[in-house]
Amino acid sequence: MTSQTQLPVADPESDDPTGTETTDRLDTETGRSRTEVTSAPQWKLIWWRFRRHRLAMIGMVILVILYVVALFAGFFAPFNTTSYSGQHAYQPPQIPHFSFSEGFYVHPTTGATDPETLAPVFTEDTSQMVHLGFFVEGDPYRLLGLVDANVHLFGPEDPGQRWYALGADRGGGDLLSKIIYGSQISLSIGLVGVAISLLLGLILGGISGYFGGTTDTVIQRIIELFMSIPTLPLWLGLAAAVPPQWGPMQTYLMITVILSLVGWTSLARVIRGRLLQTRGEDYVLAAKLDGVPTGRIISRHMLPSFASHIIATVSLAVPAMILSETSLSFLGLGLRAPAVSWGVLLQNAQSVNVVATAPWLLLPGLAVVLAVVAFNFVGDGLRDSADPYGKRS
Repeated sequence: MTSQTQLPVADPESDDPTGTETTDRLDTETGRSRTEVTSAPQWKLIWWRFRRHRLAMIGMVILVILYVVALFAGFFAPFNTTSYSGQHAYQPPQIPHFSFSEGFYVHPTTGATDPETLAPVFTEDTSQMVHLGFFVEGDPYRLLGLVDANVHLFGPEDPGQRWYALGADRGGGDLLSKIIYGSQISLSIGLVGVAISLLLGLILGGISGYFGGTTDTVIQRIIELFMSIPTLPLWLGLAAAVPPQWGPMQTYLMITVILSLVGWTSLARVIRGRLLQTRGEDYVLAAKLDGVPTGRIISRHMLPSFASHIIATVSLAVPAMILSETSLSFLGLGLRAPAVSWGVLLQNAQSVNVVATAPWLLLPGLAVVLAVVAFNFVGDGLRDSADPYGKRS
């Protein structure tokens, strides 16, 4: 019996026409072998391609950190939002010192008013120390709204002492703690608002694109009516309908509904256009002939065909919701104290004189920029990965 040698088979699409190179080459879009790519489901292809988008991965890491901090705000914040010290109003940020003998510490400060400029002046008492540490006891809070706790990640070891990492506001409240607590509203209102907008867009856009005709005409005229109204006057009118005696939670829910009523139209247009393209496909016709109900055809056959595009669109709509809430609260039309959000905190920075003497009051705006940029990075990555079979331009 003679042995036979297996000769390499030439691949017509390969850069190596002799076939001597391995046929299980790495795919340039996913970083995986061709064998894995051809057998992987669509969601896995999207994830592989998304992981190679560096800015998107950086944005995702930032968002994970922001939402973890917002979820456990009481643990990460040195103080709660009701903790004030009137003698430390407009206290500048205090940078911790470190020594091997004392550890982390800051010097306590004494506030006074400059007799000429009337600006607050703070003097450090270098003879005393406020010792700082990790996992210290402090102001009480409810972890996840369920468990009573008083342990904080970092702060003064003596609960009666104060430390202002990012400075204090006009009431002597710790700005860092308020930014952390404010992330709970500012970051969640984007997700809740987009969820409501997505629901309205899927229902109305799906009905409009699937049925067409008079139904499509009526829904599109309604969408055009909403889109023709200038955004700011519409916010003014809807916000004016919120009773001033409502509490923070009721106002929060109303602001979410207002933002959702304004933001669903563009998503409905996108879904309607996609359904108009797919309703004539063979698999849709086969489902109709098989007697599949209309709702099931839309939800199980048509929408999943461009679900990745919807995800990318929604991810880019979240930062718009965050900016809208910040703008409304900054103008005094949205949430109001004692509620704490990034927009409410920025109300303290409306005066030029205040910003000139206490520029750290603009730091909540930096948190808004960080969250919005991170969401945009993730949205760009999802948009580039939405069609894992396509080629990037």
